[in-house]
Amino acid sequence: MAQLFAGTSGFAYPNWKPGFYPRDLPQKKFLEHYATRLNSVEINYTFRRMPAAGTLAGWAAATPAGFRFALKANQRITHFQKLKDAAQPTAYFLGALDPLRAAGRLGPVLFQLPPYLRCDVELLRDYLTLLPADVRTAFEFRHESWLVEPVYRLLAERNVSLCLAESDKLTVPQVVTADFVYFRLRKPEYGPDEIATMRTRARDLVGGGKDVFVFFKHEDTPDGALCAEQLLGTSAD
Repeated sequence: MAQLFAGTSGFAYPNWKPGFYPRDLPQKKFLEHYATRLNSVEINYTFRRMPAAGTLAGWAAATPAGFRFALKANQRITHFQKLKDAAQPTAYFLGALDPLRAAGRLGPVLFQLPPYLRCDVELLRDYLTLLPADVRTAFEFRHESWLVEPVYRLLAERNVSLCLAESDKLTVPQVVTADFVYFRLRKPEYGPDEIATMRTRARDLVGGGKDVFVFFKHEDTPDGALCAEQLLGTSAD
């Protein structure tokens, strides 16, 4: 059955006290508390560092069976290699996620391309052959040249999600290319009407058989986490 997953980009923020985390909650308990209120989190630190098996195993142990971790692909793949000749770092990175996969906690892997990288359909086609079919992947394109039909068709052929990311510089068409949809909502604030609109959109997609992942941007306040909770319909407000 398709499902809505919602959360934020990261969880380890002491300045979310007391609006989201209890004032006396130690930081080592943040993820455990987060997972009682939200059912997914996007991890960005894997962009800069390869994840340690012990860390991932600890995250899995701190979360319930229905929780999912979305992880940003390492920069060596997307920014240093720019998807070219990237078989070795890709295999290493995906292999490092095995503790989450074994625990049933692995969500999509997000490949965020640099904004200066222009569209190269053949490069993308070659790279996608490196990705195993049993790992969900999403691509966030930050140069407008990628937002074209040949790219959408290629993603659809491989069941790869076009990341529907908000940006001040780029408007990404609401094109669904996979059996799941990946949203990155980057505004610092969302009003009740915007949350209601997003909830309707997400429910329509779930009703159509698509899993939906929605991640709000973290800021100096817990507002993103509270928006995700409202989206899930679990908010106490």
